[in-house]
Amino acid sequence: MNETVIQNLQELLPEITAETIVSRKVLSSEGVKVTLFGFAAGEELTEHTAAYPAILHFLSGEADLQLGEERITAVPGTWVYMPAKLPHSVYARTAVTMLLYLVVG
Repeated sequence: MNETVIQNLQELLPEITAETIVSRKVLSSEGVKVTLFGFAAGEELTEHTAAYPAILHFLSGEADLQLGEERITAVPGTWVYMPAKLPHSVYARTAVTMLLYLVVG
């Protein structure tokens, strides 16, 4: 077994400056790909879909999520499972850090 331990995920991201979205690959393994995102306040990932089921886990900040027809507010600790091909978008009300898990296997 090859384990991966990261003591502080936030340290993987560079400083999140105004008008930016940054991402860093955390893990790419059989069955799952994990990416850490950092959004500056006011930044948005416009509506899109993923070919695989996905999980969003919000670590900090506040964001508006559109999940198909449902709109929710994400805060630290919010965890969302999305089936493949669900239209979704993310709008950062404040600076946000979020983990994206793609279930690829």
